[in-house]
Amino acid sequence: MSDSSDSEAIPAPEGPANLIETDFEIGQDNIQPKIGPFGLDIHNPVFAISALVVIAFVVVTLAFQNSLGPMFNDLRNWLTASLDWFFLMAGNIFVLVCLGIVVSPLGRVRLGGKDATPDYSYFGWFAMLFAAGMGIGLMFFGVLEPVYHMAISEPLGVPSPFAEDGSLIPENLDAARAMGMAATIYHWGLHPWAIYAVVALALALFAFNKGLPLTIRSMFYPIFGEKVWGWPGHIIDILAVFATLFGLATSLGFGAQQANAGLAFVFGIPNSIEAQVVLILIITSVALISVLRGLDGGVKLLSEVNMVLAMALLLFVVLVGPTLSIFSGFVDGLIAYGRDLIPLSNPVGRDDDSYRQGWTAFYWAWWISWSPFVGMFIARVSRGRTVREFIVCVLIIPTVVSVFWMSAFGGTAIEQVVELADSQVKEHVIDSYSPELSLFGMLADLPLASITSVLAVVLVIVFFVTSSDSGSLVIDTITAGGKVDAPVSQRVFWASFEGLVAIALLVGGGLGALQAMAVSTGFPFAIVLLVGCWAIVKGLMDEPR
Repeated sequence: MSDSSDSEAIPAPEGPANLIETDFEIGQDNIQPKIGPFGLDIHNPVFAISALVVIAFVVVTLAFQNSLGPMFNDLRNWLTASLDWFFLMAGNIFVLVCLGIVVSPLGRVRLGGKDATPDYSYFGWFAMLFAAGMGIGLMFFGVLEPVYHMAISEPLGVPSPFAEDGSLIPENLDAARAMGMAATIYHWGLHPWAIYAVVALALALFAFNKGLPLTIRSMFYPIFGEKVWGWPGHIIDILAVFATLFGLATSLGFGAQQANAGLAFVFGIPNSIEAQVVLILIITSVALISVLRGLDGGVKLLSEVNMVLAMALLLFVVLVGPTLSIFSGFVDGLIAYGRDLIPLSNPVGRDDDSYRQGWTAFYWAWWISWSPFVGMFIARVSRGRTVREFIVCVLIIPTVVSVFWMSAFGGTAIEQVVELADSQVKEHVIDSYSPELSLFGMLADLPLASITSVLAVVLVIVFFVTSSDSGSLVIDTITAGGKVDAPVSQRVFWASFEGLVAIALLVGGGLGALQAMAVSTGFPFAIVLLVGCWAIVKGLMDEPR
């Protein structure tokens, strides 16, 4: 590594980089484990500052909830309403950069060097991508969003097929159905996966090919040079820890609420704070076991179990639901997505503010705030893939699978809403809006509802376990300065810390404020990702192809 901050060329090590043996100019002390009190590697200031500030945030939020909660919500609403154009344009840039690299000679670069081989099979790799990326989101929104956009939000001005009295307007049905699927697929297709791919590709390139630590600050080495090992880099990593921890704690809290709602729906278990706290404790305990077993024995194994269970539930819905309609809806959904992709991506001259600001801008900020966690995890398990293979598998294949998932679950739900007068999906999405019950309402109108609903609850819980343990591995790596072999006690600390933060804010009523704060971190990180796009292209151009 150069002694100068001039970053015109970043020397790559010979062969795959060994992050523990690489001798950085900032000193061997930065990359060798330095065990402190309680077996924690805390010599990096990111660890202590991140933990203390998060604790202070939780305490202050709970103490001044009546004033801070509305303030954080106002900040989030201002960002998504006033800067919706920025989030939409940023998302478009991420997609274009990824697709441009795929079709360019830069796609031939291999992550880890020309002789590197993949660490995981395709099945294990895909399973971890979905479990960490958005598997739980597909469970929650797979039914809710297609029905909601068809019947309520009216994206791009397409009228709802339902009149104010609840009666069906047949001439509006086909257009609303197509737009409901296109508007949903847009939020779960190329754009969110491009956000993850940018972060993951930047981290994998600079860690595995350039020999830099596997941490967010390494993306900025072409710009700041050696300064990234000082406070500029510390601030970047601390922001990444905040975004990851806030996002995970929020998801744990809201996930417990969804799981509790499912258990109440199926078994009549009381829907209460106490039950949700117990669920968080269960999720955190299983995540701790997974953390102790490590990446291969824990996260990978649970992700593969998750994949099998999710595919079983998907196959059931396809077979017992409106099978022909699901397959035709899959094709129609892809066509509608391709047709409406540019209009939905356009940030100006639109009248659908509730959809563009309340859904799209919020989603983009949310995906970006999660990108340090998901991107770093994807990078960690993607060594040995070519850049072209990496982008295709992280961008295109998950999009197609998400489209089919939405076509099966959302398409079945739309059929139920249209065909059944007493559809439970209509009751929980259109009439009373209980989003956590939308999936269970759809399953209730299919055969074997008692069995499939239990499977759905198990899937929700296991998806959150995989998010929690993979998130703990990521935070651990960031706070240890990019080391992937930090003490196990440190990973245990972060996994436990996530659960405690979620419980404190769930009991104290601060989950909404935490979610608003997590989404708000999406704006500064969008700037980080835009810079990362330039760093990726520059770094790839220096690599042998």
